[in-house]
Amino acid sequence: MKIRHAAIIMDGNGRWAQSRGWSRIKGHRNGVKRVNECIDTAIEMGLEAITFYTFSMENWQRPPAEVNALMKILSAYLKSEMKRLNSLNIVFRAVGRIDRLPSSVRKLIDQFEELTRNNTGLIVSSALSYGGRAEIVDAVKKMVTEGIEVEAVSEEMLESHLYTKGIPDPDLIIRTSGEMRLSNFLLWQSAYSEFYFTDTLWPDFGRDEFMKAVREYNARDRRFGGLSNKAEKTN
Repeated sequence: MKIRHAAIIMDGNGRWAQSRGWSRIKGHRNGVKRVNECIDTAIEMGLEAITFYTFSMENWQRPPAEVNALMKILSAYLKSEMKRLNSLNIVFRAVGRIDRLPSSVRKLIDQFEELTRNNTGLIVSSALSYGGRAEIVDAVKKMVTEGIEVEAVSEEMLESHLYTKGIPDPDLIIRTSGEMRLSNFLLWQSAYSEFYFTDTLWPDFGRDEFMKAVREYNARDRRFGGLSNKAEKTN
């Protein structure tokens, strides 16, 4: 089954930098380079969507100096790449509790989303101030506010109120750096996702690593609760 949507938990920037005797911030700066490489690779492979776990709700607990540095890196990226990515026909979306971000970052996000709103290519989502549980809570709150009756509540109804509405669920979720957990990422959407874990730290995760993950995905047999293709052929 062809992959439509890949989601990436970008992990290991700090460890990558510290192993070289550098500051964690330098690791984050180097990690940004891989975002563009993965976007370009996703376009090359014909994906419909790619989502990056950029900044989690839990990341607000990091030291203020690191949070401020991350916001500056994010702002610099949005400023420098907005025109290039628009020229590639991508649609940019930020998903999460965006209202918690600094006003300067929110302004750039609004500009980027508006600039690419009518594009028809790869959907690039950045999960910012994001938490999977918070997303579900916010979806339920919206439904209550809209006065939706209990009888009308369904999976489809809830999905239509998620941050990611209109984006296909991820076929493949990749996590770098050797950790093997979701860390509150796309909890609803990942119900039937395939997972790929690699020891490679994010600043070293480039085109070849991405394509390796997709090749492994393509070799798997996705059953969605039914029989495998092999089993069906033998019955």
